[in-house]
Amino acid sequence: MPLYNNSSYNLTVAVALLFAGALYISLSSRSISNPISDLQHNPNTPKPIRDIEFPMDELEAVLDSAAAGNNKTVIITVVNKAYVEEVEEGRTMLDLFLESFWEGEGTLPLLDHLMVVAADQTAYDRCRFRRLHCYKMETEGVDLEGEKVYMSADFIEMMWRRTRLLLDVLGRGYHLIFTDTDVMWLRSPFSRLFNNGSLDMQISVDNNDVGAGHLINTGFYHVRSNNRTISLFQKWYDMRLNSKGMKEQDVLKNLLHSGFFDQLGLTVGFLSTTHFSGFCQDSPDMDVVTTVHANCCRHITAKVFDLTLVLREWKRYKASHVNNKWSPHVKCLGSWNDIHYVPKS
Repeated sequence: MPLYNNSSYNLTVAVALLFAGALYISLSSRSISNPISDLQHNPNTPKPIRDIEFPMDELEAVLDSAAAGNNKTVIITVVNKAYVEEVEEGRTMLDLFLESFWEGEGTLPLLDHLMVVAADQTAYDRCRFRRLHCYKMETEGVDLEGEKVYMSADFIEMMWRRTRLLLDVLGRGYHLIFTDTDVMWLRSPFSRLFNNGSLDMQISVDNNDVGAGHLINTGFYHVRSNNRTISLFQKWYDMRLNSKGMKEQDVLKNLLHSGFFDQLGLTVGFLSTTHFSGFCQDSPDMDVVTTVHANCCRHITAKVFDLTLVLREWKRYKASHVNNKWSPHVKCLGSWNDIHYVPKS
């Protein structure tokens, strides 16, 4: 009698074949890698074009959010601890800055496109508390937390760090309006800035007298992102190495007067103080004034005091539409002789 019948033999062969197949697959999987996994982990594999050109890091994420629906244009200001802590009557410089957007004509929606750059953790936390678009600037190796009095070494360093950041923003393809936090936005500037689409850059001035050349002020300017402006900002930033003791504004002014703008083919407009006013030269016409800058002022306490008066007079103008003159900026005028002033820590 046979030990196996046909059905038993066939079953045995089938089981053996299945086992052999499973063993082959197991051994093969150890020697043949997953091509998709290799592609993801191979350091030589090219990254997608978008990742190379527009890495979605923290800065890109904040810029993308702030510029949404605004033709890739973002409003940028820089603050540190001194600008977010109380100075006069419980006010902070950041409070006044934001209040001007609330009180201005057509300015409130612009807060959606404002990116606040924080130079320290305190400023960043305060920005986040206010639910703004916030970015913490890299400040490794330097303390930018306290008040940086005009033309101090730390003041100059902060200005150069700011310039480097703005170069990065332009290099990512974003147009920008940079504004100091001591600029009150009383009307939307966009209609005036965009009247002439051919200009690469538009910048504020301390006064309208051009006899000695344009006295540009880097506290407020609009820049379109293109090869010319990126080249300008790169040259500007590189010149810090040979400009010890000079603030970035003076270096840019030298580039302008040296003809470097012309070499680049860069077109620039200068914003009249009639519309873009400042403490150096007040606008004579409240009916057309767009911004008011606390320039020609040495320290933050004086700025907050005099800008508080500016907002008070603006509210009075809105209620009456009587075109009055601005009050004298007494505190700022006296700030240059305030030898006992102690900067905010």
